[in-house]
Amino acid sequence: MAEDFEAAVEDGLRLSKRIYFGKDRAVAPPKPATPMERAAGYSYLPNSPMLYAVIIDPAIVDNPDMPSYQPHVHGRCDPPALIPLQMNKVSLEVDCYLDTAFVTVTGTWRVHCVMGSRSCDCRIAVPMGEQGSILGVEVEVPRKSYRTEFIALDMNNEKGMENVAKVEGGGFLKADIFTLTVPQVDGGTNISVKLRWSQKLLYHDGQVTLNIPFNFPEYVTPAAKKFAKREKIELHVNAGPETEILCKTTSHPLKERVRQAGKLGFLYDSEVLSWSSSDFMFSYTVSSSHTFGSVLLSPPLLQDVDHRDMFCCYLFPGKKQSGKVFRKEVVFVVDISGSMRGKPLEDTKMALFSALAKLDPKDFFNVIAFNGETYPFSSTLEPATTEVIENVTEWINTNFVAGGDTNILLPLNQALKMLSDSSNSIPIIFLVTDGAVEDERNICDVMRTELTNHKNIRPRIYTMGIGMFCNHYFLRMLAMISRGHHEAAIDVDSIEDRMEGLFARASSIFLADIAFQNLDKLDDLEVFPSQIPDLSSESPLIVSGRYRGTFPDTLKVNGSLADMSSFPLELKVEEAKDTPIGKMVAKRQIELLTAQAWYSENQELENKIAKMSVQNAIVSEYTDMVLTETLNTKAKADSTTTQKASSKVDHHQKEESKPQKMVTLQNIRLGFGNLNATAENISPGFGDPKPPDGAEVFVRGVSNCCGKLCNHCCCMCCIDVCSKMNDQCVIVFTQFFGALACLGCFSCCEACCGGGGE
Repeated sequence: MAEDFEAAVEDGLRLSKRIYFGKDRAVAPPKPATPMERAAGYSYLPNSPMLYAVIIDPAIVDNPDMPSYQPHVHGRCDPPALIPLQMNKVSLEVDCYLDTAFVTVTGTWRVHCVMGSRSCDCRIAVPMGEQGSILGVEVEVPRKSYRTEFIALDMNNEKGMENVAKVEGGGFLKADIFTLTVPQVDGGTNISVKLRWSQKLLYHDGQVTLNIPFNFPEYVTPAAKKFAKREKIELHVNAGPETEILCKTTSHPLKERVRQAGKLGFLYDSEVLSWSSSDFMFSYTVSSSHTFGSVLLSPPLLQDVDHRDMFCCYLFPGKKQSGKVFRKEVVFVVDISGSMRGKPLEDTKMALFSALAKLDPKDFFNVIAFNGETYPFSSTLEPATTEVIENVTEWINTNFVAGGDTNILLPLNQALKMLSDSSNSIPIIFLVTDGAVEDERNICDVMRTELTNHKNIRPRIYTMGIGMFCNHYFLRMLAMISRGHHEAAIDVDSIEDRMEGLFARASSIFLADIAFQNLDKLDDLEVFPSQIPDLSSESPLIVSGRYRGTFPDTLKVNGSLADMSSFPLELKVEEAKDTPIGKMVAKRQIELLTAQAWYSENQELENKIAKMSVQNAIVSEYTDMVLTETLNTKAKADSTTTQKASSKVDHHQKEESKPQKMVTLQNIRLGFGNLNATAENISPGFGDPKPPDGAEVFVRGVSNCCGKLCNHCCCMCCIDVCSKMNDQCVIVFTQFFGALACLGCFSCCEACCGGGGE
C-alpha cells in the first residue's frame, strides 16, 4: 500500500504542472524528485500531517482563482493521483506525562488545485511518532463537518449496512501512518483539520526524547508571497511530582513559560516564510543517582467503565543501582520458516549479530533456529567468548536458510531445558517469529506450568513479532506470564531497530522480582500487568491498577539487585492533580486486557475492552473506527414573513443539524494472527495478503503451459529440426502450436474465472 501511495503522489506532482499561478515566474509548480534522488532513498511518504486532493479526472486540475483554460485532458487516473494541498496555518500542542505524549495538530489547508466549479475527495495522512496511536480526527468544511468515533463491533452490526458502510480510503497506510478520506470537497475550499494522537517518549541513559513528525515539504507552502504564514508550537512537560528536569536540546526556538517542580512549559509562535523543515524534537533529563519514583491516585471518571479508584506507580532507574546488571543466560529462538525469506531474515541476522557482540564474556548463550524442526547451535549454553561468538556467527550464516513451516512449542521447550537454576543470573528466552500457530493457547499453558513447577529457574520470555500475520497478543501473553516484554515490528524496515532496542532492555536489568508489600488491605485489587516486569536502565517502569479501599500513604516496594541483595523502596503516594492517569495508562491496559481476553476467550472481558476503547478513543480489537458526517444548513427566515410574524419567528439565522452518516474505516485493527498466511509462508508485511490479480494468474498459466512443453524439448534439437523443415512442414507445425496456444489460453481462462463457468 505504501508503494501505491508514493506512486500516486508522484503522479499528482506531475499533474500540478497544469495549475496556473499567474505571470510571476518566481512561483512554479512543484517538481517530482529526480531519479537520482529516488535512488538515494527519497520518499513521498508524509513526514508531517498532510492533505491530498484525490484526482480521478485530470481535467478538473486547475487554479480555482485564475483559470488557465488549458486544453481538455482525455482519460482518467487509475489509480487516482494525489496532489498535496497547500497549507495556510498550523499549530502543534503537546502534553507529556511520564512516558506518554498526547499530540494535537490543528491546521488549515486549501484545495488550490481543483477548479471552483468541480469537487474531489481529500485524503488526510497523519504520520505518528514512537508507538503512535490515533485518538481522533475532526474536519470542518463549508456546510459539513466530520469526526471519527469508536463504536463496539456489536453496535456496528446492529446498525446494519444501510447506516454504516465500508470505505477503502481510510485506516493505516503503515503502522505509523493513519489515513482518512473526506468526500467531495469543492475546489478553492479551505479545510480546517484537528488531529489527535498519542505516542511514547524515548528513554536512554536518563534522557527522555520527544520526536514528532513535523517536516513539511516545500510544495505545501502557499504560492502567494504576501500570504501570512503563522506557525505555533506549545509544549507542556509533566515528569511527575518533585522530579528534577533539565532541558537538553530542542529543534525549534522555544520560549520557556512555566517552570515548577516536575513541570515545564514552552511556547513558539511566529510568522514564517516557509513551514517547518525538520521534525519537532525536544529532550530533557530526569536522571538521578538513586532509583526514584512515586504513586499517583485518581478517582474514577463520571462515565468510567470501571468504578474502582485508579493508581499509577512509576520508577525511574538511578545511575548508582543501574550500573550493576544481572549476568545473562540467553537463548535466542529464531524463526527461519519460509515466510522469513529475504529481508526479514537478513535484518534479523544483523540484529542478532549486534546482540551477540554486546554479550559479556561472563554471559552464556545459545541460538536455536526453528521452522517445523529445531536446529540448535549447541546442545548446552556456551560462554560468550570471542572465539565462540565467531563460531556462532559463521554457523548462523550457514544455517539460517528460510524454508519449512512453523512450530513454536518445540524450540521453547528445548530452550527451557538448557537454562540453569543459577541464582545470580536471569535466564532469558528471546523469541523472534513472524507466524501464527494453532496451538498458541496450549503453548501459554505449557509455559505457565513450567514456570510454576521450576521456581528456581526464572526465565523471562522476551518476544519479538514481525509483520501482521503473527499473533501479537499471544506473544504478549507469553511475555506477561514470565515478567518479560513484547515488541512488535509491524513494518519490516523496523526489524533491526526494534530487536536491538528489545535486547538492550533485556540485557540491562538491574532490579528483578519487584513486588508491592503493603497492599493486602485493599479490596478488589487489579494490577496491570499482573506480573510486575523487571526494572531496566533502558526504560522507566510504569505499573497501574484499580482498587477499592484506602490506599496507604506510602507504597513499599521490594526487589532483588544483581548481587542478590534486597532493595527496598518507599514511594510517596499523592493525588494526581494535573496528571490524567486514566488517559495515560488506557492504551497499555487495553493491550494487556486484550491478551487476557484472547487467552481466556472471555466475552465479558471483551465487552469491557470495547467500552474502554469507546470511552478513551483508543483502537482495540473489539471496536470499529467510524467517520461520521454532519450536514449543517443555515435557514434564513424570509424578511416578509418575519415582518408579519415578528413575535413568533426568530430574526437570527438558525442552524439545523441533519442526521449523521457513518462509514467504517478499514485496516484499523491488528488482529489475532493469520494462520493461512503462515501456512502458505507469505512474507510478513502490513495489511492483509493480496490475492493475485488477473494478469498474474494469466502469466502463471502461460508459464506453466510453456514450462511443461519446454521440459520435454532440447534447444539444440529444436534448432537442428527447424533448419531442415520445408515450408509446408513449417505451416503444419505453426497451426499445431497455435492450437496448443488456444488450449493454454483456455486453461488460463479457467484459472482466472475460478472454473465456475463465470
